Amino acid sequence: MSADHADETLPLLSTPADGVPPVIDTPTGLAEVVHALDTGSGPVAVDAERASGYRYGQRAFLVQLRRDGAGTHLVDPEPFADLERLDEALRGTEWVLHAATQDLPCLADLGMRPDALFDTELAARFLGFERFGLAAVVGETVGVRLAKEHSAVDWSTRPLPESWLAYAALDVEVLLDVADELDGRLHAAGLAEFAQQEFEHLLDFRPTVHDEPWRRLNGLGSLKVPRQLARARELWTSRDALARDGDIAPSRILRDREIVALASARVRTADDVFRAIGTGRLTRRRAQRWTEALMRANSLPEPELPRRARPSAPGRRVDRALVKERTAALKGAMRNLSEATGIPHDLLLQPAIVRGLATLPDPADPDIVDEFLVDAGARPWQREMSLPSLLDAARTVRG
Repeated sequence: MSADHADETLPLLSTPADGVPPVIDTPTGLAEVVHALDTGSGPVAVDAERASGYRYGQRAFLVQLRRDGAGTHLVDPEPFADLERLDEALRGTEWVLHAATQDLPCLADLGMRPDALFDTELAARFLGFERFGLAAVVGETVGVRLAKEHSAVDWSTRPLPESWLAYAALDVEVLLDVADELDGRLHAAGLAEFAQQEFEHLLDFRPTVHDEPWRRLNGLGSLKVPRQLARARELWTSRDALARDGDIAPSRILRDREIVALASARVRTADDVFRAIGTGRLTRRRAQRWTEALMRANSLPEPELPRRARPSAPGRRVDRALVKERTAALKGAMRNLSEATGIPHDLLLQPAIVRGLATLPDPADPDIVDEFLVDAGARPWQREMSLPSLLDAARTVRG
């Protein structure tokens, strides 16, 4: 769940209205939750807690739900193969989430997918909130303060402490009221239709799957030669296998900066590993594992080494200077439009789409630009609002 600071002068909401509900971890308990939610009414507030930084991957270790007439429920997903029974009970029901892209993937892994949703973080961004973490949005809309000291704890802990469960229950207790307030403001500002298009777009959200995830290592850009990249790749692969097998976050095994340091160091023995990154949590067995990974990378023939920069896609040559000039003009147009409308520029149009427009043969051609926007997934409201400004900007820089 996204967190942010709220006004410290607001009254603190620290205890759920109906007390802390029990954690559901049995088939009988789950059946009771399913029945309660099925007989409730209106939208359902949904949240999920992960153990980021502690466990491998991003699976949910607690799912919170609240619906009028059903109350608040806390479900431990670990004892169950999936939560499809919950999903069935909520078919056709609007889900209210905060920062939906954080929770939708782990909920989908449990067989839970909304038919409709309202994202309170996204609504707050449309309305120009300076801070849009949950605590800040709750304070701005319903005038209470949430305690957020448990937002980064290890939710795989069992049993979960009572204070953590109270925190989890409060997250969904306030969401329905927050959504009602934000929805009213969106309608008053004439932004409700735009927001609705974004909510519908989120229903198809899937996290990006990278062909070469090791290239996302922090600090990888400091490695200058293919052999160093091969070492980093081999270390990342070895770390990932160890993390997956042990269900532990990769960073708790070997930090990204340590991978980069080892990839650029001269390592032949475990002692060299200790000298390169220090002792700290490092055992001799682990140091030997990293040494072996580096030796595998050192033995690769030149043709099997990764390239430092990926080759450009085949096709027409791009005038880099012209693209740079176009990009600056298009970005400027979106900034101006953002200031005029109050909508953040990255909601008006994603920066990657703007950069892509600059490479078109003629970014001042309305048909070409609109077709590009459609192919890039821009929603109708985005195209309607941004197209005139983009075309005007492109006309100032003709190739």
